Amino acid sequence: MIATENVIRRPIFLTEKCNILRAQNQFVFEVLRGANKIQIRNAVQKLFGVRVESVNTMIYRGKDRRMGRGYAKLQNWKKAIVTLAVGENIDMFAETLES
Repeated sequence: MIATENVIRRPIFLTEKCNILRAQNQFVFEVLRGANKIQIRNAVQKLFGVRVESVNTMIYRGKDRRMGRGYAKLQNWKKAIVTLAVGENIDMFAETLES
């Protein structure tokens, strides 16, 4: 069983497509390859306190990279596009101020 805190690896928000999706109330995350849509939905709802409408996932093949004189293959990874319910929002750039 995968722990809820470990399902989401990192948000992906530096691409043009992710900025366009964010305007449509959709957010993109890199997630564990073994996580299913229900686990991703529960993790986002628990970590960010929002209601998730749907989750779409896709697996990306790892790229070939040069390592010295040879080549090595990077690991495959999984991307999830999470659609939030109307009125919900995740603020990726919020700063936490502690006094």
